[in-house]
Amino acid sequence: MVRPRSFSGRSTHPVTSTRFILVVLHTGRGDSVEAAMRVCDQLAASGVTPVLSPSDLADIADHLSDPSVIAVLGEDVELGELELVIVLGGDGTILRAAEVVRGCSVPLLGVNLGHVGFLAESEREELGASVERVLSGDYTVEERMTIDIVVTGTNHDTGDTEILYEGWALNEATVEKASRERMIEVVIEVDGRPLSTFGCDGVVMATPTGSTAYSFSAGGPIVWPSLDALLFVPLSPHALFSRALVIGPDSVLAVELLERTPGAGVLWCDGRRGFDLPQGARVESRRSSVPVRLARLTHGPFSDRLVQKFSLPVEGWRGPVTRDEVGEAR
Repeated sequence: MVRPRSFSGRSTHPVTSTRFILVVLHTGRGDSVEAAMRVCDQLAASGVTPVLSPSDLADIADHLSDPSVIAVLGEDVELGELELVIVLGGDGTILRAAEVVRGCSVPLLGVNLGHVGFLAESEREELGASVERVLSGDYTVEERMTIDIVVTGTNHDTGDTEILYEGWALNEATVEKASRERMIEVVIEVDGRPLSTFGCDGVVMATPTGSTAYSFSAGGPIVWPSLDALLFVPLSPHALFSRALVIGPDSVLAVELLERTPGAGVLWCDGRRGFDLPQGARVESRRSSVPVRLARLTHGPFSDRLVQKFSLPVEGWRGPVTRDEVGEAR
Protein backbone atom coordinates (compact mmCIF):
# COMPACT_ATOMS: atom_id res chain seq x y z
CA MET A 1 0.00 0.00 0.00
CA VAL A 2 1.39 3.35 -1.03
CA ARG A 3 1.01 6.10 1.51
CA PRO A 4 1.25 9.85 0.87
CA ARG A 5 4.53 11.15 2.15
CA SER A 6 6.16 14.50 2.79
CA PHE A 7 8.19 15.95 -0.01
CA SER A 8 10.15 19.14 -0.49
CA GLY A 9 9.73 20.58 -3.96
CA ARG A 10 13.51 20.54 -4.50
CA SER A 11 14.60 17.59 -2.42
CA THR A 12 14.94 15.08 -5.26
CA HIS A 13 17.02 17.36 -7.48
CA PRO A 14 20.59 18.55 -7.10
CA VAL A 15 20.96 22.14 -5.97
CA THR A 16 21.58 24.26 -9.07
CA SER A 17 21.37 27.95 -9.90
CA THR A 18 18.34 27.32 -12.14
CA ARG A 19 14.99 25.79 -11.34
CA PHE A 20 12.73 24.46 -14.09
CA ILE A 21 8.96 24.00 -13.80
CA LEU A 22 6.96 22.61 -16.70
CA VAL A 23 3.58 24.22 -17.47
CA VAL A 24 1.04 22.04 -19.31
CA LEU A 25 -2.20 23.61 -20.50
CA HIS A 26 -5.28 23.09 -22.64
CA THR A 27 -4.33 25.37 -25.52
CA GLY A 28 -7.83 25.27 -26.97
CA ARG A 29 -9.32 27.06 -23.96
CA GLY A 30 -8.94 30.78 -23.43
CA ASP A 31 -9.03 30.53 -19.64
CA SER A 32 -6.25 27.94 -19.69
CA VAL A 33 -4.07 30.10 -21.96
CA GLU A 34 -4.65 33.12 -19.70
CA ALA A 35 -3.76 31.06 -16.63
CA ALA A 36 -0.58 29.80 -18.32
CA MET A 37 0.49 33.39 -19.04
CA ARG A 38 -0.02 34.29 -15.39
CA VAL A 39 1.90 31.26 -14.15
CA CYS A 40 4.81 31.82 -16.53
CA ASP A 41 5.06 35.47 -15.49
CA GLN A 42 4.92 34.55 -11.79
CA LEU A 43 7.57 31.85 -12.15
CA ALA A 44 9.90 34.11 -14.15
CA ALA A 45 9.49 36.98 -11.67
CA SER A 46 10.57 34.58 -8.90
CA GLY A 47 13.70 33.48 -10.73
CA VAL A 48 12.30 30.12 -11.84
CA THR A 49 12.41 29.17 -15.51
CA PRO A 50 9.00 28.23 -16.93
CA VAL A 51 9.13 25.34 -19.42
CA LEU A 52 6.67 24.52 -22.20
CA SER A 53 6.49 21.65 -24.65
CA PRO A 54 7.24 22.63 -28.26
CA SER A 55 3.59 22.18 -29.28
CA ASP A 56 2.18 24.20 -26.37
CA LEU A 57 4.70 26.98 -26.97
CA ALA A 58 3.80 27.14 -30.66
CA ASP A 59 0.11 27.43 -29.78
CA ILE A 60 0.42 30.26 -27.25
CA ALA A 61 3.64 32.08 -28.23
CA ASP A 62 1.70 35.12 -29.48
CA HIS A 63 -0.02 35.46 -26.08
CA LEU A 64 3.12 35.44 -23.90
CA SER A 65 4.34 38.76 -22.56
CA ASP A 66 7.99 37.67 -22.91
CA PRO A 67 8.60 34.42 -24.82
CA SER A 68 12.35 34.75 -24.25
CA VAL A 69 11.99 33.60 -20.63
CA ILE A 70 10.45 30.28 -21.71
CA ALA A 71 12.57 27.13 -21.98
CA VAL A 72 11.52 24.41 -24.42
CA LEU A 73 11.15 20.83 -23.17
CA GLY A 74 13.44 18.46 -25.02
CA GLU A 75 15.51 21.30 -26.47
CA ASP A 76 16.59 23.53 -23.58
CA VAL A 77 15.52 21.29 -20.69
CA GLU A 78 15.26 17.51 -20.28
CA LEU A 79 12.63 15.69 -18.21
CA GLY A 80 15.15 14.82 -15.50
CA GLU A 81 15.83 18.51 -14.84
CA LEU A 82 12.21 19.35 -14.03
CA GLU A 83 11.27 20.13 -10.46
CA LEU A 84 7.49 20.03 -10.90
CA VAL A 85 4.73 20.14 -13.49
CA ILE A 86 1.88 22.64 -13.12
CA VAL A 87 -1.15 21.45 -15.09
CA LEU A 88 -3.84 23.96 -16.08
CA GLY A 89 -7.10 22.34 -17.17
CA GLY A 90 -9.28 19.40 -16.30
CA ASP A 91 -8.53 15.73 -15.70
CA GLY A 92 -7.89 15.19 -19.41
CA THR A 93 -5.07 17.73 -19.36
CA ILE A 94 -3.58 16.05 -16.28
CA LEU A 95 -3.68 12.69 -18.07
CA ARG A 96 -1.85 14.28 -21.02
CA ALA A 97 0.76 15.71 -18.66
CA ALA A 98 1.23 12.27 -17.12
CA GLU A 99 1.98 10.97 -20.63
CA VAL A 100 4.59 13.68 -21.17
CA VAL A 101 6.56 12.84 -18.01
CA ARG A 102 5.99 9.07 -18.03
CA GLY A 103 8.97 7.31 -16.49
CA CYS A 104 10.19 10.44 -14.71
CA SER A 105 9.73 10.99 -10.97
CA VAL A 106 8.59 14.62 -11.31
CA PRO A 107 5.25 15.28 -9.54
CA LEU A 108 2.20 16.92 -11.15
CA LEU A 109 0.15 19.71 -9.56
CA GLY A 110 -3.26 20.09 -11.17
CA VAL A 111 -5.18 23.37 -11.14
CA ASN A 112 -8.78 22.67 -12.11
CA LEU A 113 -10.15 24.79 -14.94
CA GLY A 114 -12.66 22.15 -16.01
CA HIS A 115 -15.76 20.72 -14.36
CA VAL A 116 -15.18 18.05 -11.70
CA GLY A 117 -11.39 17.93 -11.97
CA PHE A 118 -11.01 15.01 -9.58
CA LEU A 119 -7.25 14.74 -10.07
CA ALA A 120 -6.67 18.47 -9.63
CA GLU A 121 -5.42 19.83 -6.32
CA SER A 122 -6.57 23.45 -6.46
CA GLU A 123 -9.11 25.65 -8.22
CA ARG A 124 -8.58 28.62 -10.53
CA GLU A 125 -9.28 31.12 -7.72
CA GLU A 126 -6.25 29.74 -5.83
CA LEU A 127 -3.84 29.87 -8.76
CA GLY A 128 -1.45 32.56 -7.48
CA ALA A 129 -1.32 31.13 -3.96
CA SER A 130 -0.74 27.63 -5.33
CA VAL A 131 2.24 28.80 -7.36
CA GLU A 132 3.66 30.55 -4.29
CA ARG A 133 3.48 27.32 -2.32
CA VAL A 134 5.16 25.45 -5.16
CA LEU A 135 7.96 28.02 -5.22
CA SER A 136 8.56 27.54 -1.48
CA GLY A 137 8.37 23.73 -1.72
CA ASP A 138 5.29 23.66 0.52
CA TYR A 139 3.60 20.51 -0.77
CA THR A 140 3.52 16.75 -0.33
CA VAL A 141 3.38 14.00 -2.92
CA GLU A 142 1.11 10.99 -3.39
CA GLU A 143 2.10 8.08 -5.58
CA ARG A 144 -0.80 6.67 -7.59
CA MET A 145 -0.83 3.17 -9.01
CA THR A 146 -0.77 2.75 -12.78
CA ILE A 147 -1.32 -0.38 -14.87
CA ASP A 148 0.68 -1.90 -17.72
CA ILE A 149 -1.27 -3.21 -20.70
CA VAL A 150 -0.17 -5.92 -23.14
CA VAL A 151 -2.22 -7.05 -26.15
CA THR A 152 -1.38 -10.39 -27.75
CA GLY A 153 -2.81 -12.10 -30.80
CA THR A 154 -2.12 -14.73 -33.42
CA ASN A 155 0.05 -14.03 -36.43
CA HIS A 156 -2.08 -15.52 -39.19
CA ASP A 157 0.97 -16.09 -41.41
CA THR A 158 3.00 -18.10 -38.88
CA GLY A 159 0.34 -19.17 -36.37
CA ASP A 160 2.53 -17.86 -33.54
CA THR A 161 1.30 -15.70 -30.68
CA GLU A 162 2.88 -12.27 -30.72
CA ILE A 163 2.66 -8.97 -28.87
CA LEU A 164 0.51 -6.53 -30.83
CA TYR A 165 0.57 -3.56 -28.47
CA GLU A 166 2.00 -2.40 -25.13
CA GLY A 167 0.77 0.58 -23.14
CA TRP A 168 -0.16 1.87 -19.71
CA ALA A 169 -2.93 3.77 -17.92
CA LEU A 170 -3.44 5.84 -14.79
CA ASN A 171 -7.25 5.65 -14.71
CA GLU A 172 -8.30 2.65 -16.76
CA ALA A 173 -7.86 0.45 -19.79
CA THR A 174 -11.13 -0.26 -21.58
CA VAL A 175 -11.91 -2.97 -24.09
CA GLU A 176 -14.89 -1.71 -26.10
CA LYS A 177 -16.90 -2.58 -29.17
CA ALA A 178 -15.65 -0.85 -32.29
CA SER A 179 -19.04 -0.26 -33.90
CA ARG A 180 -22.20 1.00 -32.29
CA GLU A 181 -24.51 -1.64 -33.73
CA ARG A 182 -22.44 -4.68 -32.73
CA MET A 183 -21.54 -5.88 -29.26
CA ILE A 184 -18.43 -7.89 -28.48
CA GLU A 185 -18.23 -11.30 -26.82
CA VAL A 186 -15.52 -11.66 -24.21
CA VAL A 187 -14.24 -13.94 -21.51
CA ILE A 188 -12.77 -12.29 -18.43
CA GLU A 189 -9.97 -13.88 -16.45
CA VAL A 190 -8.12 -13.36 -13.15
CA ASP A 191 -4.69 -14.91 -12.56
CA GLY A 192 -4.94 -17.32 -15.46
CA ARG A 193 -8.39 -18.66 -14.56
CA PRO A 194 -11.60 -17.80 -16.47
CA LEU A 195 -14.50 -16.18 -14.61
CA SER A 196 -17.28 -15.65 -17.11
CA THR A 197 -18.16 -15.23 -20.77
CA PHE A 198 -20.71 -12.69 -21.98
CA GLY A 199 -21.65 -10.25 -24.67
CA CYS A 200 -21.24 -6.59 -23.77
CA ASP A 201 -20.39 -3.09 -24.89
CA GLY A 202 -17.03 -3.46 -23.19
CA VAL A 203 -15.05 -4.08 -20.00
CA VAL A 204 -13.20 -1.53 -17.85
CA MET A 205 -10.02 -2.50 -16.00
CA ALA A 206 -9.41 0.36 -13.57
CA THR A 207 -7.13 1.54 -10.78
CA PRO A 208 -8.34 3.14 -7.53
CA THR A 209 -7.62 6.54 -9.13
CA GLY A 210 -9.81 5.53 -12.07
CA SER A 211 -12.61 4.37 -9.79
CA THR A 212 -14.04 7.93 -9.85
CA ALA A 213 -13.77 8.17 -13.67
CA TYR A 214 -15.20 5.88 -16.38
CA SER A 215 -15.53 2.98 -13.93
CA PHE A 216 -17.75 5.12 -11.69
CA SER A 217 -19.97 6.12 -14.62
CA ALA A 218 -20.36 2.43 -15.48
CA GLY A 219 -21.60 1.62 -11.96
CA GLY A 220 -18.34 0.54 -10.39
CA PRO A 221 -17.43 1.16 -6.74
CA ILE A 222 -15.38 4.08 -5.47
CA VAL A 223 -12.07 2.82 -4.08
CA TRP A 224 -9.98 4.98 -1.74
CA PRO A 225 -6.65 5.82 -3.43
CA SER A 226 -4.74 4.63 -0.35
CA LEU A 227 -5.97 1.10 -1.13
CA ASP A 228 -4.01 -0.87 -3.71
CA ALA A 229 -6.50 -2.80 -5.86
CA LEU A 230 -7.62 -3.51 -9.42
CA LEU A 231 -11.18 -3.25 -10.73
CA PHE A 232 -13.14 -5.17 -13.36
CA VAL A 233 -16.33 -3.33 -14.47
CA PRO A 234 -18.47 -4.72 -17.34
CA LEU A 235 -20.17 -2.23 -19.68
CA SER A 236 -23.82 -3.12 -20.45
CA PRO A 237 -23.24 -6.87 -20.14
CA HIS A 238 -25.76 -9.42 -21.40
CA ALA A 239 -25.21 -11.69 -18.42
CA LEU A 240 -26.60 -12.63 -15.03
CA PHE A 241 -23.14 -12.36 -13.44
CA SER A 242 -22.42 -8.73 -14.23
CA ARG A 243 -21.14 -7.22 -10.99
CA ALA A 244 -18.05 -5.07 -10.70
CA LEU A 245 -15.12 -6.90 -9.12
CA VAL A 246 -12.42 -5.56 -6.79
CA ILE A 247 -9.25 -7.66 -7.01
CA GLY A 248 -5.86 -7.72 -5.29
CA PRO A 249 -3.13 -5.45 -6.68
CA ASP A 250 -0.77 -8.29 -7.59
CA SER A 251 -3.28 -10.14 -9.75
CA VAL A 252 -3.25 -10.20 -13.54
CA LEU A 253 -6.53 -9.34 -15.25
CA ALA A 254 -7.30 -10.39 -18.80
CA VAL A 255 -10.03 -9.85 -21.36
CA GLU A 256 -10.15 -12.08 -24.43
CA LEU A 257 -12.24 -11.29 -27.51
CA LEU A 258 -13.79 -14.57 -28.55
CA GLU A 259 -13.24 -15.69 -32.13
CA ARG A 260 -17.01 -15.88 -32.57
CA THR A 261 -17.53 -12.25 -31.50
CA PRO A 262 -19.69 -10.54 -34.16
CA GLY A 263 -17.64 -7.35 -34.17
CA ALA A 264 -14.09 -6.14 -33.70
CA GLY A 265 -13.01 -4.28 -30.60
CA VAL A 266 -10.86 -1.35 -29.60
CA LEU A 267 -8.64 -0.78 -26.59
CA TRP A 268 -8.52 2.65 -24.96
CA CYS A 269 -5.94 3.60 -22.34
CA ASP A 270 -7.20 6.53 -20.26
CA GLY A 271 -9.52 7.35 -23.16
CA ARG A 272 -6.55 8.86 -24.98
CA ARG A 273 -4.49 6.12 -26.62
CA GLY A 274 -6.40 3.67 -28.80
CA PHE A 275 -5.56 0.37 -30.49
CA ASP A 276 -7.80 -1.70 -32.78
CA LEU A 277 -8.29 -5.24 -31.47
CA PRO A 278 -8.68 -8.11 -33.92
CA GLN A 279 -10.90 -11.09 -33.19
CA GLY A 280 -9.22 -13.39 -30.70
CA ALA A 281 -7.06 -10.64 -29.19
CA ARG A 282 -6.10 -10.94 -25.54
CA VAL A 283 -5.65 -7.86 -23.31
CA GLU A 284 -3.73 -8.30 -20.06
CA SER A 285 -3.56 -5.71 -17.30
CA ARG A 286 -1.26 -5.74 -14.30
CA ARG A 287 0.15 -3.31 -11.77
CA SER A 288 2.95 -1.18 -13.20
CA SER A 289 6.22 -0.53 -11.40
CA VAL A 290 6.03 3.12 -12.54
CA PRO A 291 3.53 5.23 -10.53
CA VAL A 292 2.24 8.72 -11.26
CA ARG A 293 3.18 11.26 -8.57
CA LEU A 294 0.62 13.93 -7.68
CA ALA A 295 1.61 17.02 -5.69
CA ARG A 296 -0.79 17.87 -2.87
CA LEU A 297 -1.32 21.17 -1.08
CA THR A 298 -4.00 19.97 1.35
CA HIS A 299 -4.08 17.02 3.72
CA GLY A 300 -7.80 16.40 4.16
CA PRO A 301 -9.28 12.89 3.98
CA PHE A 302 -10.46 11.44 0.68
CA SER A 303 -14.05 11.58 1.93
CA ASP A 304 -13.84 15.39 1.96
CA ARG A 305 -12.65 15.35 -1.65
CA LEU A 306 -15.64 13.18 -2.61
CA VAL A 307 -18.04 15.59 -0.94
CA GLN A 308 -16.43 18.59 -2.59
CA LYS A 309 -16.02 17.22 -6.12
CA PHE A 310 -19.42 15.51 -6.34
CA SER A 311 -21.30 18.15 -4.30
CA LEU A 312 -22.63 15.42 -2.02
CA PRO A 313 -25.34 16.43 0.49
CA VAL A 314 -24.10 16.26 4.08
CA GLU A 315 -26.63 18.53 5.79
CA GLY A 316 -27.67 17.32 9.23
CA TRP A 317 -24.38 15.61 10.02
CA ARG A 318 -23.67 15.83 13.76
CA GLY A 319 -20.24 14.21 13.80
CA PRO A 320 -18.82 11.28 15.78
CA VAL A 321 -20.06 10.68 19.31
CA THR A 322 -17.39 10.49 22.03
CA ARG A 323 -17.43 7.91 24.81
CA ASP A 324 -18.12 10.69 27.34
CA GLU A 325 -21.17 11.78 25.38
CA VAL A 326 -22.43 8.20 25.30
CA GLY A 327 -22.02 7.96 29.08
CA GLU A 328 -23.91 11.21 29.65
CA ALA A 329 -26.76 10.00 27.45
CA ARG A 330 -27.17 6.96 29.70
